[in-house]
Amino acid sequence: MMLRTRLAVTAMTFVVWCSGALADPYLAVQEGYNCSACHVSASGGGMRNVFGSVYSRMLLPAKSLGATDTESFKWNGELLKYFKAGANVRASELRTSIPGRDDESGWDLERASVYLAIEPIKDKLLIYADQEFGQGDHFNREAWVRWNFNQSFYARAGRIFLPFGLRIEDDTAFIRRVSGINFTTPDKGVEVGYEKGPWSAQLAVSNGTAGGPELDDGKQISLSSVYVQPRWRLGGSINFNNSDAGDRELYAVFAGTRTGPVTWLAEIDFIVDMGFPEGRRSHIATLLEGNWKIRKGLNAKLSYEYFDPDDTLEEDQQNRISAVLEFFPIQFTQLRLGARYYNGIPQNPVQNRTEMFLQLHLFF
Repeated sequence: MMLRTRLAVTAMTFVVWCSGALADPYLAVQEGYNCSACHVSASGGGMRNVFGSVYSRMLLPAKSLGATDTESFKWNGELLKYFKAGANVRASELRTSIPGRDDESGWDLERASVYLAIEPIKDKLLIYADQEFGQGDHFNREAWVRWNFNQSFYARAGRIFLPFGLRIEDDTAFIRRVSGINFTTPDKGVEVGYEKGPWSAQLAVSNGTAGGPELDDGKQISLSSVYVQPRWRLGGSINFNNSDAGDRELYAVFAGTRTGPVTWLAEIDFIVDMGFPEGRRSHIATLLEGNWKIRKGLNAKLSYEYFDPDDTLEEDQQNRISAVLEFFPIQFTQLRLGARYYNGIPQNPVQNRTEMFLQLHLFF
């Protein structure tokens, strides 16, 4: 039983580490961009648009091979006039150390994501799919149709990532795992969005089943808005999920700023669950992250996280410290070396584990 638990923890951590696209909001804060500047989706994540591909090719890496003399290196995602494609592939070596247990480690090609988009009516109608493949399985992360009413308003319907908080790429972060809104939990629904000047907002109504079958008449409502300036941004999100299994309320405040070569991200989430036998239970999850741009193509990330799983209990809090070095040697290539240190209640060894990883990420 103990061996199975260790393997499950290691496998789960590896899978989640390798999920998501190059959807790291520190890059948007660093450059003063909205998420829609680089991504097809207005709330970020998934396929990069033409500018996002150019940014990944010219501005992000330490060196751009053949950028001035070879057309084959000038990928921008467009295969044909109305057809776009992209992909992400990751391979990682992960080592997990749990007190009192043998270390677990392994290297594997775990996931590959393919993005496809068709635009039958230029700048108006877009059909999009995000399919993830793994070891003998596959997972449709997103599949939606979007109509742009004008340059400011749009509506889309299908399977979507819900708008909530900072869409950081690490789904094991407390703000992503505890809220339950991340790259592994898209939902089926509709979304309307607005973006004009410094303001960006999305409102979604979905089934509230993380993409699973609908079992009751309850719905999930998600609203997120952010005010973006060249050197800072401030946003907020709310989410209400009504279901027979128990209602859940989410509230988030998030921000980002740039101080010289360091870009900062911060978020605090308040979660209220009302489906427990003992009644209402409240949680708090936070993130504070600094990203130091050492030089072009090289970033050092340091983050601190705090999680209180139940505000009625004493000394059940958890925290996590992460240190990651990210290197973009050439276009569409990322190397990541990092460590994460967990600190929780002494009686639970898994909450006091250490994880170290080396990752190769190819994306275009």
